[in-house]
Amino acid sequence: MIKFGTFLLMQSPSARPSQEIYTRAIDIAQAAETLDFRNIWLAEHHFSTYGYLSRPAQLATFIAAKTTRLRVGTAVIVVPLHHPLVIAEEIATLDLLAGGRVDIGLGRGYQHYEFERLGLELDSARSRWEESIDIILKSFTGEPFTYDGKIFKIPETTIFPQPFQKPHPPIWVTAQSPESIEATVRRGFNVLTGGFGVPIERMAEFRRLFDRLVAEAKLARTPEVGVQRAVYVTDSVADARAAAEEARWNMRVTLSLRNHYERVERGRAIAVPAPNEPDVDDLLDRFLVIGTPDTVIRQITRIKELVGITHFNCSFWFGDIEHPRILKSMELFAREVMPAFR
Repeated sequence: MIKFGTFLLMQSPSARPSQEIYTRAIDIAQAAETLDFRNIWLAEHHFSTYGYLSRPAQLATFIAAKTTRLRVGTAVIVVPLHHPLVIAEEIATLDLLAGGRVDIGLGRGYQHYEFERLGLELDSARSRWEESIDIILKSFTGEPFTYDGKIFKIPETTIFPQPFQKPHPPIWVTAQSPESIEATVRRGFNVLTGGFGVPIERMAEFRRLFDRLVAEAKLARTPEVGVQRAVYVTDSVADARAAAEEARWNMRVTLSLRNHYERVERGRAIAVPAPNEPDVDDLLDRFLVIGTPDTVIRQITRIKELVGITHFNCSFWFGDIEHPRILKSMELFAREVMPAFR
């Protein structure tokens, strides 16, 4: 059985007002609960219309208060942008207020653009990440601890509050490279992969690497694996192809920010075409989960067979797709697609 979640980036190519973007996000979260999705995952981004969500734990707390069953999660908190003690406190507070309906995604970050504006260097992310994870895990023991690292020097400290879930909420890490997968497996954390710009064959390579590393690590518990994909369900072929072009905006901006050729004008993220971009048919085949219910079932089955997933996170809102189309797509997915995987 696959556990289905939904994901919010909260982007706006046309730079819509913040209030409109947040109203849509709450609407999608409540629709996700009504339609029996298990999770909603919230991204963290800063300083551009690529994502209006800078404080995912804060929004997750609000969504938890507006729902009763839906698990809320971060995908991800960009760990090197923050002090790890603050991250630990935010996670514990969210978990308490949500009554344990929390999953935590953590990531190293990939945008020079964001790091520069916070006075940090992306090259420092890996070392900040390792020390921060050590500190966050020590924080959740409930015991006093000290830490003497190259970056962080922490005198005896005890974290209050402590999380509702023991020893802490499930931890997921976004992994888009072999190095990230190795670091994640070494810690025994769950793995999230996929996202915009990652073709299905690369996810299959990641799975093969994951299996080898898990076997070598002799872990007490095999970590879970989740995939995130742009999803759009429709009965119209023309509508599906139009949705694929909306997803191209996300892919272009993601890749430009990842590879540091981004364009941001007065805060507005500009979609910069990449060399050798896939055409629409290639996008639909290798990068997206878009089409009729039967097509979408076939695509998810293919991902399940190649990547061996336990979780599938649907990014229903991408590009500038109108809100009613998103809600209709979610309803079709819940009614026509989810039952095929129960």
